[in-house]
Amino acid sequence: MAISFFDLAVLVIYMLAMVAFGIWVGRDQKDLAGYLLGGRSMPWWSILGSIVATETSTATFLSVPGIAFAIDGDMRFLQLGMGLVIGRLTVAIVLVPLFRRGEIYSAYEILATRFGGSSKRFASLLFLVTRNLGDGLRLFLAGIALEKVLSVDLVSCIVILGVFTIVYTFFGGIKAVIWSDCIQLVVYMVGGVLSLQILVNYFPDGWQQLVEFGQETGRFHVFDFRVRTTETFSVLTEPFTFWSGVIGGAVLTLGTHGTDQMIVQRYLAARSTVDAQRAVVASGVVVLIQFALFLVLGVALACFYSQIHPRAFEHNDEVFAAFIVDYLPVGLVGITLAAVFAAAMSTLSSSLNSSASAAVSDFYQPWLLARHNRASDEETDEQSFDRETSGNLLGVSRKLTIAFGLIQIGIGIGASYLSSSVISDALAIAGFTAGILLGVFLLGILTTSAHQRGALIGMVSGMVVLTAIKFGTAVAWPWFAIIGSVTTFTAGYIASRLIPAGQRAEN
Repeated sequence: MAISFFDLAVLVIYMLAMVAFGIWVGRDQKDLAGYLLGGRSMPWWSILGSIVATETSTATFLSVPGIAFAIDGDMRFLQLGMGLVIGRLTVAIVLVPLFRRGEIYSAYEILATRFGGSSKRFASLLFLVTRNLGDGLRLFLAGIALEKVLSVDLVSCIVILGVFTIVYTFFGGIKAVIWSDCIQLVVYMVGGVLSLQILVNYFPDGWQQLVEFGQETGRFHVFDFRVRTTETFSVLTEPFTFWSGVIGGAVLTLGTHGTDQMIVQRYLAARSTVDAQRAVVASGVVVLIQFALFLVLGVALACFYSQIHPRAFEHNDEVFAAFIVDYLPVGLVGITLAAVFAAAMSTLSSSLNSSASAAVSDFYQPWLLARHNRASDEETDEQSFDRETSGNLLGVSRKLTIAFGLIQIGIGIGASYLSSSVISDALAIAGFTAGILLGVFLLGILTTSAHQRGALIGMVSGMVVLTAIKFGTAVAWPWFAIIGSVTTFTAGYIASRLIPAGQRAEN
């Protein structure tokens, strides 16, 4: 595959524009609240766009069409999207008001208030490790896709993506991330819609041919209500049934959008609680529409490569990238490749800023306050200390943005030396966090007797059980969040009843 000079120019201009935009947005960043929370002034629709763009990686952009393109492909993946809508409605009602109380910077400060500092630090460390591991591997997967379409070596693709994203995130902070996410959401949605229309234009009978093909091949099949176990089917091992999609998807999004710092940071940046609630609920609807768009695109690709230009592919997630380079007109190739970059950059920039936020709020700031109080005759309260050290913390946050960016680039490059099975397993482990953190949050919200030791035991138990299930059973991934949250909650509650609370560390 090779792209024209004009398309390459479009791609380069887009990336330079993103960097310039980040620098411009960050020109008046002077304190920590502005850099990490956007001054708590962001409108609901910008938060909505940022949430959707953040959770849409290059893997999503290229792989979801591959689900419907497959020989036995269909649209059952949409059932997961329905679960996401239900879960986000619950997040908006139950968890968003909890995060909007007071002036916190990190989701895990809630755990410090309820259990103590050790629980906060453990949860935050779990987030930091799994977030950077997972997004480093996603950067690697984005690099693979770009390597195939740009004919540039993999390491260069990873470094280019990483460095450009680090620069605009470093200067612009969360405001640059949120507004860039909105731009990038529009870019990749437009790229998807235009690609679908161009595909349909290749069909002699247009949309009618696409609809008939989808019906004849069963690719428009959405619902799977099966529950009875047979020799070839089990509701626990099939990822795309109504039950795993709606129930598993709802609990999964409770974890990803109710306890993950990368998403919670957007609620904290909203100008009001109502704006944050509106954004998270609407994001579920937009993601459902987005899933439908890219699944229909996959059906159109299957029709194109079976009836118009027959071709076989070794991997289903390669088909959309191949069509972009081989059949889109000059200019539109550059725009659509910019959409691929946009999907990668939106996830990476959000990851870097939220990692810096968690590291500063949950580790560096409490350590700095404790050191200050040890050296001072009078104890300083946390809010006064925050005001006094805001400029210093802003500088540290920017340095941490660079550090986490380099870590993720390093993970992406290192992944090129690993087998695909190792990478898949590492991504699965990184995804355990949603259920575990949801379990410990519910432990704090729903019980009064649970304490810090119990919470820590619960989180460790959740990780152990999920690891055993991942590598020892065939249970489908949508059930992992349910298993992780139930295990964490149950183990934490039982441990709290059996083990003394011990001394509580506040910070």
